[in-house]
Amino acid sequence: MSPVNGHDYVAAKEHAGVGPHPSGIREVSGPQFIPGEIRELISKLEVPFGPSCIEWRVTNTSKNGKPRGQVIPYANQRAYTDRLNQLFTPAGWSRKYAVHTSANFQRGRDQQTVAKVFVTCELMIFGLGSHSATGEEWADDENAGTSAEAQAFKRSCSCFGLGRYLYYFEGTWVDLDERRRPKSVPHLPGWATPQGWMQGMRPPNASLQDNSADHEQRSNGSTPDAKTLITAIEGMAEVLGTGLYRGLLRDLARVWNPSDIRQIEVLQKVQEHMSGAQRGVRRLENALEGKGPEVLTRILKTLGIDSLKRVKDLETLKRVVLAAEGAEPGRKI
Repeated sequence: MSPVNGHDYVAAKEHAGVGPHPSGIREVSGPQFIPGEIRELISKLEVPFGPSCIEWRVTNTSKNGKPRGQVIPYANQRAYTDRLNQLFTPAGWSRKYAVHTSANFQRGRDQQTVAKVFVTCELMIFGLGSHSATGEEWADDENAGTSAEAQAFKRSCSCFGLGRYLYYFEGTWVDLDERRRPKSVPHLPGWATPQGWMQGMRPPNASLQDNSADHEQRSNGSTPDAKTLITAIEGMAEVLGTGLYRGLLRDLARVWNPSDIRQIEVLQKVQEHMSGAQRGVRRLENALEGKGPEVLTRILKTLGIDSLKRVKDLETLKRVVLAAEGAEPGRKI
């Protein structure tokens, strides 16, 4: 069997007395990191990227008036690999990908019949464990494979805490130029910088209970079992509503009930997407508070949807949420 990222070769040199592994990582088959080392490494993985690594993406634009768009920050894949190489060396971690495509089905936004490309990334950090996650993109996008691969890699990194802080950004509205580019970008809050994070700052909307549970799970390298995931998925049915709940099950796993899913990776993917949908529903509720039901009616009408019950995928939900967050009472969408 060939060595992974040269790990076996480096381990052999260490045993031969040629020199220690630069990161202090032991053989995969040997002793793992002790709890104190795990906590220290996880805390270093969780530190935000430097501001120079951050770029801003326009995720939604206004329909009337001067061009405005909602922007969120993101980091290039290189920032993730640089952090892993810095902490563990290139020999201390590995990743592998699996590519799948769905059957053709009708896309919500334009009613086109298109397949989806799914890329699953399994990230292993020797001595800490492994996590996998899935990225997706519509097959008619010429960069579908690249986009899905990057998404899967970043999501698997977030399971170890790397880049996880970026999930707490909900978007900021800024003016756009004639090419729909931001004229200016928001200042990063203190908790999103290495200095602020090291001083103890954290996202204001972060759940301490959820974070501590995630930290413990990442620290011991464990993943939830099938029963736990199924229970978590079923518990989101009421919040999401039948349309969105069933739609996600159909699109992601082609089943009607989570108990029919046999692969743990698919259950993790469904649970992750439904958690995102649940956050989206709560954001929508917050965005509509005090604006009156007519705002939602106008938004749905603009998107060609006659009822919120017809929202059956994350992409459509995202469009509704972003439109609601940019809307004002009495303002036409």
